[in-house]
Amino acid sequence: MNWQPVDCHAHSIWSDGALTIDQIVERAVVLGVKPSVTDHVSRDVQRSIQSVDDVVRYLDALEAFDVLRGAEFCWHDGLWRELPPEIVARFTHRVGSLHAIRLPDGQWVHAFSRKLPDGLTPASYMEAHLATLQDFAREMPVDVLAHPTLVTLPYRALDTDELWTDEHEAAMVDALFAGGIAFEISSRYPPHERLVRRAVDRGVRISLGSDGHTAEQVADVRRPLALARSLSVPDEALYDPRRHGSRTGNRSVQRG
Repeated sequence: MNWQPVDCHAHSIWSDGALTIDQIVERAVVLGVKPSVTDHVSRDVQRSIQSVDDVVRYLDALEAFDVLRGAEFCWHDGLWRELPPEIVARFTHRVGSLHAIRLPDGQWVHAFSRKLPDGLTPASYMEAHLATLQDFAREMPVDVLAHPTLVTLPYRALDTDELWTDEHEAAMVDALFAGGIAFEISSRYPPHERLVRRAVDRGVRISLGSDGHTAEQVADVRRPLALARSLSVPDEALYDPRRHGSRTGNRSVQRG
C-alpha cells in the first residue's frame, strides 16, 4: 500500500458539514489525502445522526463510495452504547469526543457553553476534565480522541500553562495509551506541541484530523502532518485503520 495521509475526522451534510460525500472524496483526491466521513452520531448535537436507524442509513450511503466510514461519538451522550455489534462492525473506525465534562456534583459543562457554574475555576475544571477523560478511555470503544485540547469556551483564551499542568498531561497520555486510543492532531483545534511530544514519547499513536466542516477545511491536514513529522513520527505510524485496524473489528475498507 502506497502511503498517503489520512484525514480521520471530517463532516458531511449528514451532520453539520457543508459537503456531500462525493464532494469530500473529490476534495481529498485534489489534496492527495485518503478521506473519511466522520459525522456526528449524538443526540446532543443539533445537526447530527440521532437514531440507530439513521446510523444504518448513513453507513449504507458511505458504502457506495471509496471512503473510510467513521463517526464522531460524544462520550456524554448514550447513543454509542445503543448500537448493536453488527452495525458497529460496519465502521472502519470511530472517533470519540469530550464535548462535555462531568463535574464531581454530576453537572455537565459543555465545550460550547458560554456560562459556567458558580465557583468553577480553571483548576477545578481541568481536574474534572482529566477524570472524565480517564472514564472515557476506560469505557468507550473508539480509535481516536478528537481534538484532545478542546475545552469550554470561557477558558479557550487562557494561556496553555494556566490549564495544562505536567501532571494532567502525563495522566492524559497514560489513559490514552492504556485504552489503545490515538491522539488526534487537529487542524481546527491545534494541540500544543509539548502535549503532542508527550503523547509520542509515551507511545500513543497519532492521528491526523481536519475536523473539516467546509470545503476549505476538509482533508487539509498539512499542519497536523508537519507537526507529526517535526516530532519524528514516521508517516506509516500515523493512524490509518487500513493498516492498524480498529476497535470496531472491521479491518476491511471495501466499496459497497
